[in-house]
Amino acid sequence: MKFKSEIKPYTGAAGGWGSLEATTRYVFDSKKVLSNLRNLLRVNKGRGFDCPGCAWGDDNHSTFSFCENGAKAVSWEATRKAVEPEFFAQHSVAKLREQSDYFLEYQGRLTHPLRYNRTTDHYEPIAWDAAFSLIASHLNGLESPDQADFYTSGRASNEASYLYQVFGRMFGTNNFPDCSNMCHEASGVGLKQSIGIGKGTIRLDDFEKADAIFVFGQNPGTNHPRMLHSLRHAADRGAKVVSFNTLRERGLERFADPQKPLEVVTTKSGRISSAYYQPNLGGDMAAIRGMVKVLLQIHRQRIASGEPSLFDQEFIAQHCVGVDEYLDIVDQTSWEHITQQSGLSEFEIREAATIYMNAERVICTWAMGITQHKHSVPTVREITNLQLLFGQLGKPGAGLCPVRGHSNVQGNRTMGIDEKAPKALLDNLERHFKFTPPRQQGHNTVEALEAMLRGEAKVLIALGGNLAAAAPDTPRTEQALSHCDLTVQISTKLNRSHLTPGREALILPTLGRTELDMQATGSQFITVEDSFSMVHASEGVGIPLSTEQRSETAIVCGIADAVLGKRYLDWMALADDYNLIRDHIEATIPGFSDFNQRCDIKGGFYLGNAAAELKFNTPSGKANFSAALLPERVTPFEHENAPFTLQTLRSHDQYNTTIYGLDDRYRGVYGQREVLFIHPQDLADLGFNDGELVEIETLWNDGIERKVSGFKLVSYDIPRGNLAAYYPETNPLVPLSSFGDQTHTPTSKSIPVAIRRCEAVVDTRRIA
Repeated sequence: MKFKSEIKPYTGAAGGWGSLEATTRYVFDSKKVLSNLRNLLRVNKGRGFDCPGCAWGDDNHSTFSFCENGAKAVSWEATRKAVEPEFFAQHSVAKLREQSDYFLEYQGRLTHPLRYNRTTDHYEPIAWDAAFSLIASHLNGLESPDQADFYTSGRASNEASYLYQVFGRMFGTNNFPDCSNMCHEASGVGLKQSIGIGKGTIRLDDFEKADAIFVFGQNPGTNHPRMLHSLRHAADRGAKVVSFNTLRERGLERFADPQKPLEVVTTKSGRISSAYYQPNLGGDMAAIRGMVKVLLQIHRQRIASGEPSLFDQEFIAQHCVGVDEYLDIVDQTSWEHITQQSGLSEFEIREAATIYMNAERVICTWAMGITQHKHSVPTVREITNLQLLFGQLGKPGAGLCPVRGHSNVQGNRTMGIDEKAPKALLDNLERHFKFTPPRQQGHNTVEALEAMLRGEAKVLIALGGNLAAAAPDTPRTEQALSHCDLTVQISTKLNRSHLTPGREALILPTLGRTELDMQATGSQFITVEDSFSMVHASEGVGIPLSTEQRSETAIVCGIADAVLGKRYLDWMALADDYNLIRDHIEATIPGFSDFNQRCDIKGGFYLGNAAAELKFNTPSGKANFSAALLPERVTPFEHENAPFTLQTLRSHDQYNTTIYGLDDRYRGVYGQREVLFIHPQDLADLGFNDGELVEIETLWNDGIERKVSGFKLVSYDIPRGNLAAYYPETNPLVPLSSFGDQTHTPTSKSIPVAIRRCEAVVDTRRIA
């Protein structure tokens, strides 16, 4: 497939005609036009299927409950293109490694279970029973259960995730690395420390009641476009939307609703942000600290003049601890430190503080621009500090809202996918299933890769995802996977992880969300949880491409049955009837009483949130202020020759590591992905021109060279000293040893780098 490469600034609003045109193009490209049009009418509807894209909530009011990127996800999954055994007979793994990630997934759906033949370097068909037997042979042959790692993608359903962790713990390990380790781990850790629960406290309709919405470190126009509807509606009724984002992003500026005909055929659009600030990468904590410093000054002036307190003193006294220690730290923080680290002026920070002060009800929302730094946990807690000072918790239109990525990443954690398993969960599993679960902490994703590199982890089973592309330090990640005795990938489509096999390797083809899941007791549905703790039923209707494809739940049961037999559970009975799985969830996971019955509730059911009810499950029983100092620097390692800080990000034609196309419409990039966004003055100071090719090198402290070449310089509205480029292309630059404090989340938003001009570049990965 040929692509026209150009850089052409995009002048339109987010959404609108461009979104409608892109949606139509992807539906037609799936070669299943009518069925995918029907699919889109069922997306995020009662007893339809949950979008396989982002975890934004369903409003249950709109005729069309999907966005452009959701349509891409549905069409990409429900395609007629198939990757059958003949394809692997024609293509060796070595040859496929030369292709781009876009080429790999564009080939279509995997249809048959496959086993890697190291002698021929080809994947070959294998029967399901033989595949399960091979897995059982490896797992049961390990010296310790902790030599196995069970990775999970956020795509996996509640039912599959629950059984996966039950099986892993019955096998004897808490090694559950997952995609959350690489994205929102800081949200969970920070919120638990502050308010006793690692989830957001608001519901979707709170956006209809907020007076101000502060958006930190996220680009909803690309990563969760349905959020733009909520922000646009809030702005239209007069709420202030205040955006803190390093790059100037069109989706945070203007939005034309594709579901409104007038906004599709005209230039009519609505403003999103009433104020837009561009902090340095990692500078959000300093910006928020500056806001609090301003508000603290006003608070003291009001008290001194006999006016009512600016802060919610009653809320603080009744529900919080640690406020005095925190305010002492605020006093100690200098304006010089705040402005230098944030990259914002004192005037800008005072302006933002004034907007906050004048709003009665405030929502603070954030994503990976906050959570992929070394100091991400203190930043999440700083956001929480601000909200606690004003009692912006436990009332309509106010609260905390981490916006998760993949559609069930929050549900996976609720279901027990957690290397740091809560004692209550393990106690419930022990009581209900009559076995003794392991109690020691397991591997997170970075620890799992390090264990593979040391030769201590022998088997990797991946329930979805594309670990080879998603994880940092790409050459070392690929080396880690290749050290395994067995790698098992449960996948819908061909991806980079299949091309980094262990000594033995399996690809197990699974059904997607859009497809009919027919088991012995009839058609099955699964459930997922969104960012607002709403649990939805999801039931596909599309006919699978192959009778050899199996559901994730059936595959997990098949593996567990082969490894454990019926020692604890009749796994195959669970595969036949998912209602039985939900009965077990009800018995062991809080909040799921009458689970099967509540799945019939239109729009799903709410799990509840203790902190939203002002019940704080912390050791003190109250919300905890954090008295953390600002970090000395935002990059994890200070190098005297590192003039730039780089962040990795998604393009608009991308979801996680899935590359739908080579365009990034809102940023004006077409037909290419190896680009580097840079401030125009930085470009001039380096003596470079737009369009020149450069190499990017990480400046780190372990003696390992990390470098990528052939990236085209693109002038962009980004603060000086900051750079941005797409992942997974720049994942090789993220050191495996560079991760967040308390989280092990790779610091993909704060990489110290140098850039230099490069000469001729040979592209080793072909597009087609």
